[in-house]
Amino acid sequence: MIYVVLGVILILIIVVAAKGIRIIRPFEKGLVERLGQFRREAEPGIHFIIPFIERITKVDLRERVIDVPPQEVITKDNVVVTVDAVIYYEVSDAFKVVYNVRSFELAAVKLAQTNLRNVIGELELDQTLTSRERINTKLREVLDDATDKWGVRVTRVEIKKIDPPSDIMEAMSKQMKAERMKRAAILEAEGYKQSQILKAEGDRNATILKAEGEAEAVRKVAEAQKYKLIAEAEGEAQAIMNVFSAIHKGNPTSDLIAIKYLEALREIADGKATKIFLPFEASSILSSIGAIAEVLKTQDTDQELEE
Repeated sequence: MIYVVLGVILILIIVVAAKGIRIIRPFEKGLVERLGQFRREAEPGIHFIIPFIERITKVDLRERVIDVPPQEVITKDNVVVTVDAVIYYEVSDAFKVVYNVRSFELAAVKLAQTNLRNVIGELELDQTLTSRERINTKLREVLDDATDKWGVRVTRVEIKKIDPPSDIMEAMSKQMKAERMKRAAILEAEGYKQSQILKAEGDRNATILKAEGEAEAVRKVAEAQKYKLIAEAEGEAQAIMNVFSAIHKGNPTSDLIAIKYLEALREIADGKATKIFLPFEASSILSSIGAIAEVLKTQDTDQELEE
């Protein structure tokens, strides 16, 4: 009988000792209470408490997420949209999260829903649909400030979806289609305009090149003609110089000069001229020509008499 009692006592001691051992994991923090009063915080590791007198509450310090149920929110332009969001948070003060708020997650959800109405109520529909980052940042700042006294830090808030009414979605779809068609028409017009501009520039450049080519051809022809005239003039000048030099070297008589002058007159007249104007300086030459004519006439008379 004594052994049975001792065995029971031993078992009770073991059970009581086991209830007095508590293990705090690395991502947790413990709050130790003694007879309903807060005594201390327990860091990760093994801790011993007095059974039935002390108790320990474990607080998870890891980042957690709260799903905010979808709710209807009215925008600034009186459009009702359904918004769904999620909140990421982590405990920064285990004492406050246990003793300053009874149910943090429920309080955070209600706070997020209220502030969603306030934030989106300041925006129009188009801004609401295109400003998710702005809404996330604003909502996180509001929630972080409000939950600071609860020992919680809101790390980020994400809007999962924003659903406008079906009729608004249909109108937006039509508007987007119209915008796309408008952009397509503008791009097509811009393309046609650009093609016409390029074509006009091409025609202009072709005309300019053609004119430049013709001008270059005219210049080349003029240069060739100029070269020809210069060459002919130089040839004639050289010929005159050669003739003049030869005449002076040969010391010609007046009779020879007169004969050459007559030949020149014949070339000038060419059988077509009826009148020839001679310069005053030709009088000496004409007298020589008369003398030659008299000589020739005398010779002809002598021949007739002999016959």
